[in-house]
Amino acid sequence: MFVDRVRVSLRAGNGGAGVASFVKARGKPKGRPTGGNGGPGGSVILRADPSGATLLRYQRNPHHAAGHGTHGEGDLRHGRAGEDLVLAVPLGTVVRDESDTLVADLVAEGQELIAVRGGRGGLGNAAFVSPSNRAPAIAEQGEYGREAWFTLEMKLLADAALIGFPNAGKSTFISRVSAAKPKIADYPFTTLEPNLGVVGFDGREFVLADIPGLIEGAAEGKGLGHEFLRHTERARVLVIILDPAETQPVSPGEQLATLRREIADYSSELASRPSLVLVNKADIAGAREIAETLGARAVSALNGEGLRESLHAIADLVEGAEREAPQRQGFVLHRPLGPTFQVVREDDAWRVSGQAVERAVGFADLTMLEAADMAARRLSRLGVDDALVSAGAVAGDEVRIGEINFEFTPGWSEEE
Repeated sequence: MFVDRVRVSLRAGNGGAGVASFVKARGKPKGRPTGGNGGPGGSVILRADPSGATLLRYQRNPHHAAGHGTHGEGDLRHGRAGEDLVLAVPLGTVVRDESDTLVADLVAEGQELIAVRGGRGGLGNAAFVSPSNRAPAIAEQGEYGREAWFTLEMKLLADAALIGFPNAGKSTFISRVSAAKPKIADYPFTTLEPNLGVVGFDGREFVLADIPGLIEGAAEGKGLGHEFLRHTERARVLVIILDPAETQPVSPGEQLATLRREIADYSSELASRPSLVLVNKADIAGAREIAETLGARAVSALNGEGLRESLHAIADLVEGAEREAPQRQGFVLHRPLGPTFQVVREDDAWRVSGQAVERAVGFADLTMLEAADMAARRLSRLGVDDALVSAGAVAGDEVRIGEINFEFTPGWSEEE
């Protein structure tokens, strides 16, 4: 089954917790801090792989998660990092996030996107040793890994795309000039999924795509045309195949006008690309005259008439397009970090959200004065106190960060 669009849920691994641990040492009544850090969680990475031809595996299993980091231990033993999960996707896969923002276009082998990053491991108490605090008893919790839905959409990477009405002979054409073996039969809509074939002849080579038959209204999705047209988006050259047989409901001239209109309605940029028009089934009476009238080439995919000359013409157009745009450039969107945190009113309390503030209070035990004091100082340095006051918070108001609730005390960290 050919699957070219799926939604997947990706979850990064959680970071392991740091640990508070001491070992008895002469001259140190509290002992020497030896708590190790937790390991970071694994990330989920999407990587372009030429061995993949479909997104079927992700339709069957849309949920994927990376490994969790392990907790730190005493004797300065740090937790093991969670294993990254690398998911292979076909070349030409575009990735959209939950807001439908295009975040990556993976067209080159090995190109990758870190879709969700693993949670940071928590620091053990040994990491908090300082000249003013020789025996810290605090440790951080590990961060939760992010979880999000993404849409993966594959667009074929072809040099040229065959476009035509159903039963125009596109499948016969690609099977004749390449090793592709599409389903071929004498009835419309034989091809229900795109096919790719590598065309090699006279020392020349290009990749040809057979796009399922288009009909009037394809750009609006009629006959699944919109689904199929997106596979032409990367093609450098369009090869329009017309059918002169009486079994077609409209004449070759009307077929050409309809196909060009549907392509233009779908994408004006696509319509401006180099194109070649072929009238197939040259063995039918009158086919050559029709081709001459339309300024097209007459070919027969069945007996091979005119194919070699037409392939040279296609290869010439492909090479010309390559000279103008020599490389297909993929990309990975690197977003600005944006606001460190946000303050909003939530019922009768204030909700402060953001990764930085959640890290600031991510201690194993906030009931310890040492941990609470450090959390307050971190929040103050981030500007949370000032932001709460600006939003209208007063002493005694409830503040929520993650699952933690506490009473707002402006300037508490400066009182120490």
